[in-house]
Amino acid sequence: MRINMSVATVLAMLGAVASAQDAPLSPVAHPELWPKVQARPALDAGVEAKVTAMLGAMSIEDKVGQIIQADIATVKPADLLTYKLGSVLNGGNSAPNNDEQAPPAEWLKLADAFYDASMTRSDGRPKIPVIWGTDAVHGNNNIVGATLFPHNIGLGAARNPALMESIGRITAKETAAAGLDWSFAPTLAVVQDDRWGRTYESYSEDPALVASYAGPVVSGIQGKVGTADFLSPGHVIATTKHFLGDGGTGGRDQGDTKVPETVLRDVHGAGYPPAIAAGTLSVMASFSSWNGAKMHGNASLLTDVLKGRMGFQGFVVGDWNAHGQIPGCTNESCAAAINAGLDMFMMSGDWKKLYANTLAQAKSGEIRPARLDDAVRRILRAKMLAHSFEMGRPSARKFAGQFDLIGSAEGHAVGRQAVRESLVLLKNNGNLLPLKPGANILVAGKAADTIAQQAGGWSITWQGTDVANSGFPNATSIWKGIDQAVRAAGGTAAYAPDGTYAAKPDAAIVVFGETPYAEFMGDRPTLEYSPGDKSDLALLKKLKAAGIPVVAVFLSGRPMWVNAELNAADAFVAAFLPGSEGAGVADVLFADKTGKPAHDFRGKLSFSWPKRPDQYVLNRRDPGY
Repeated sequence: MRINMSVATVLAMLGAVASAQDAPLSPVAHPELWPKVQARPALDAGVEAKVTAMLGAMSIEDKVGQIIQADIATVKPADLLTYKLGSVLNGGNSAPNNDEQAPPAEWLKLADAFYDASMTRSDGRPKIPVIWGTDAVHGNNNIVGATLFPHNIGLGAARNPALMESIGRITAKETAAAGLDWSFAPTLAVVQDDRWGRTYESYSEDPALVASYAGPVVSGIQGKVGTADFLSPGHVIATTKHFLGDGGTGGRDQGDTKVPETVLRDVHGAGYPPAIAAGTLSVMASFSSWNGAKMHGNASLLTDVLKGRMGFQGFVVGDWNAHGQIPGCTNESCAAAINAGLDMFMMSGDWKKLYANTLAQAKSGEIRPARLDDAVRRILRAKMLAHSFEMGRPSARKFAGQFDLIGSAEGHAVGRQAVRESLVLLKNNGNLLPLKPGANILVAGKAADTIAQQAGGWSITWQGTDVANSGFPNATSIWKGIDQAVRAAGGTAAYAPDGTYAAKPDAAIVVFGETPYAEFMGDRPTLEYSPGDKSDLALLKKLKAAGIPVVAVFLSGRPMWVNAELNAADAFVAAFLPGSEGAGVADVLFADKTGKPAHDFRGKLSFSWPKRPDQYVLNRRDPGY
């Protein structure tokens, strides 16, 4: 079919296209462009009636209390006798008695104290239990002895959704054993610039892979929606985060994602429809901005898209004082965030001042009464669905106090499987791997016997630093795992951080990589590995020059430019941040008694690997990839 078109018409069309491409990026979303979601669980008339009755009996002071979550470093159980807060959390460096090495019993004791205070009142108004949220982002990682699973970047390489559900389930049970109610996971960021310090919290640069994990992880944490397992004992509330665009900020923490709405939807929003369909009860708003507007104040996304178009019936929680970054707001005063669709402030600092200001804003009408009631309704709905009103004190709940569940045999087994499946073999000259387990093996590199380095950030402490191996009592270092495997096969293994040896080994395994970091502390200008210190490279070259076959095991929270290190090794393994189960590394490095791989490599990169240090934006969807 021929279409006759004048030159003028063609020029007009081209002009229209150019005009659309040059149009300024807007921070206002159009809900009709976003997917509709069959949100679950469906609203239950009985639950809604109970919530309505409770709302009617609450004072405005009670309602304001419910929309505030305070850090345990600044709130004490006695405060909840007066201030009926909706939630408390342990921030990155907060712990019972200000002791990051506090045993699980101390966490449970403090959970009881907060619960008891929240339920103590004599004025006849509703008794509403406080819930405790925690960053259980790769296991119940704040508690000593917990299973630490590989960080998400490694799990993405495993490409195993069923494994993700198992990890979510075990993490939930270990969290519930300590008396906690709520996990700030999973992270559904689709990172597009690997300089960002939170790249390792992302499963992949590929939105389809992230979407494939969202539902299984939520189902593991909360239980399968629509079944009796949903939020049954041993499960906790999940949080999908960070809504929205956290992975598109140009490698800058808390930055600005400058993309068209279609990219925000199709790339950064890919994981949210399956998470909502799986029943996630909470969503965390992102620190970041979209086209210049802070997410905590973006009503078009929080309210119109998330709650309206997608039908999300849970509640939106803020990130650490992020509401204070909205223009016109401070950490202690931000009606704009609540009016935009935030349902619960996450507050560190003077939460009493935030309470007083929010109460005044609610009384004056600056915070709309209907908006306040909607926020509280969503929080109460989640508490009812999570059985918070029925379960009683944390220590009285099933699994609470069963501290053998923290770092359980099942946790070790699934964690070790996750390590095996997350490792990616980037080089294997001469089929050096698998090694013969009965050989004489040298293990070198400080990282080989430093559990904190293999665990990464969010491991006991926020940054994952300053934790000795003794702080991970149930963990196995990579060196210990290798030593066990080699000795069991009748071989010999020696560990020398500097690579020294008395007798020439049959092969050397050098473990090296990034030291721990979290959030903005991990932002970096390029992807060059260790630009100011080439001692790891020198160690590889020294062993290679001595005629020793060299296996490099590289620990990192992101893909990195390691061309020199790759070239200096005979085999190179991207191990990412494997967590507490270092023996999983030995499982794939060594053959069985028949000479075949005991467990072959199956990991596949979920992030593109750079060939230059300036390739920090390197995604398969990019033009010219």
